Amino acid sequence: MKSAGLAFLVLDDHELVLEAIGQRLRADFPGCTITYSGGSLKDAVNSTRTMHCDCAIVDLDLGDGATVAQLVTSFTLRGIPVVVVSALGRPEVIKAALAVEVSAFVTKRSSAKFLTTAIKEVLRGGTWFPADMAGVLLQGSGSVDLSAQERRALTLYASGLTLDMVARRMDVSPNTAKHYIDRVRAKYTAAGIASRTKMELNTVARNEGMLP
Repeated sequence: MKSAGLAFLVLDDHELVLEAIGQRLRADFPGCTITYSGGSLKDAVNSTRTMHCDCAIVDLDLGDGATVAQLVTSFTLRGIPVVVVSALGRPEVIKAALAVEVSAFVTKRSSAKFLTTAIKEVLRGGTWFPADMAGVLLQGSGSVDLSAQERRALTLYASGLTLDMVARRMDVSPNTAKHYIDRVRAKYTAAGIASRTKMELNTVARNEGMLP
């Protein structure tokens, strides 16, 4: 794999982590460019509007209240794969990341070589998760059978986004987004699970592991 010309952004709110990841990227991907390195989701997203990015390396706890769905889809919906590097390794957090199609998940307690392995696999179009997450990956998707689009709509909507914002994130019409949420509500109601209000849907999403 040719590393010259590759472009990365690194989103983390700890300077030492940013420095360590930057050093690792420059050592293992000679000639690469780091288009953004910092702790602002807004600035990171803005950088992708003017500069190409092959992979976003993202922490899930920036201390700004952003949800897993907001952090990941801010890049994946722009066609940028996301490698999560986070201290949050709880099953519910991993599930929430998987629900919004994160490409790799590396915990901060892992060896640095795993980050390089994960990035290389993602750049090849694959995914990478450590062996100790196998149990989480093999668990069922929840008590109600939702389609992939319904799960994605629920995750985004329950994270606090409006229906219009969900529609834009999913690249569908507002009516289609509402249809997905209505179907989600109907399925959970049929299963005897409260899901009428947005707060109840937030509780559902958390219980299903879609949100932390």
